[in-house]
Amino acid sequence: MKIEPLITVKDVAASSQFYQQLLGCESAHGGDEYEMLTVEGKLLLQLHRQDVHEHPGMWSPEISPGNGVILWFRTDDFDASVAKVRALSPEIVTEPHINPNAQQHEVWFRDPDGYLVVISGHMGDAKA
Repeated sequence: MKIEPLITVKDVAASSQFYQQLLGCESAHGGDEYEMLTVEGKLLLQLHRQDVHEHPGMWSPEISPGNGVILWFRTDDFDASVAKVRALSPEIVTEPHINPNAQQHEVWFRDPDGYLVVISGHMGDAKA
């Protein structure tokens, strides 16, 4: 089994560019209503325009985007990932730090639609 997350967004093209710059992924579909983002041919994230209702229960304007969802990505190069985050100028929720429980580097921020996104190193990578 594989996970293939799909999030609803206001502007598919803008969100696609944000995630491509952030994660170094590629567009595998493109379009105004739907996008597939891949890394080395493997699906990483799907983007679907909020107001296009092809799937029941996909989106409700009464609920904040991403309420209860964290998009969590691990990286092999945390410092380079933080530089990409800073270049995109998102709202930073938690500055780069070491999570004392997982002993890993993390940065928490919001994407253009308000989803909470975390970029982290690998568990234990920050052990002394």
